[in-house]
This record gives sequence, C-alpha cells and structure tokens, in this order.
Amino acid sequence: MAHDELLSSTDKEERLSDVYLRAVAAKAGYAVAIPDLDRDGIDVEIKAGGAMRPALGIQLKATINLGAPDGGFFRYSLAVRNYELLRLTTQTPRILVVLALPQAEEEWLAVSPEALTLKRCAYWVSLLGEPETTNKATITVSIPDSQIFDPVTLTMLMDKSRSGTKI
Repeated sequence: MAHDELLSSTDKEERLSDVYLRAVAAKAGYAVAIPDLDRDGIDVEIKAGGAMRPALGIQLKATINLGAPDGGFFRYSLAVRNYELLRLTTQTPRILVVLALPQAEEEWLAVSPEALTLKRCAYWVSLLGEPETTNKATITVSIPDSQIFDPVTLTMLMDKSRSGTKI
C-alpha cells in the first residue's frame, strides 16, 4: 500500500464492486439505493420505474479468489448470516452478486483516452429456497458461470420482480 492510501485492498475490491453494479444499473436505466443500515443482508437496492415499480435486493461481494469454474459453477464462501437472509422468501427478490477481480491489483482498473476498463465481471445467483445449514461461520455456494450480471440480465431480473416470477 502506498504511504498515503486510506483504502486497503479489500476496501478497493468493495468499492469496485459498487462501481460495477452502479454502471450496470445505469446502463439498464435503473436507480441504485443504499439501505440506511445493513440489518437485512442487503447492501444495495436497484429500483425501476413502470408498472409495479419493481426492485431487487442485492448482497454485493468482490473477490480475487473466485478461480475457474468447475462443472459450470464457481464456488464462493459466503457468511452463514448472509446465506440465511438470502434464502428467505421476501416480497422484493434478493440475489448475491460477486465481482471476480484478477489476482493482481494493478490489473483491476485501466484508464485511457479510449476506455475505462474494469477487469473481469460479476456473476449472480438466487439462493431463494436453498436449505438451512448447520454451518456456523461460512457456507460454500455454487454460482453458475453462465449468470453474468450485465444490463440485459438485470432487465430480465427486474421483469421477473415486476411479474412476481421466482428468480
């Protein structure tokens, strides 16, 4: 860490995941809201206009350790508290979004006159209806490598929220 940096690497990962989510939401035309307190396992809410004013609750994570998918799935270690809150039936659907960053911090972000580039992407999974766990600290969840969190996918998720279709 440089002598005048205030943020740790983990802080930077968290901030970049927020920037990624905000860019995807902006491209899709949705608003991002931060709950006053994270007492319910939701870091961010995405809100849409139109009929029913759908919303989506998101637990947002970032990691340099997502690794390669195995059998079409990434394995991610999630705190049991977050897992338990994400698997509940709620009026507003909830998902886990995990930003996969390169191992080397200097590769995370590049800026040039032609592009602002954030390396890699985020993946999402719904844990709705998953079974209870007896684990005490963490649980490994499977995230399909096909579920990239992008503007098209976000629009599809909001349409499901609008119609009350299970995500």
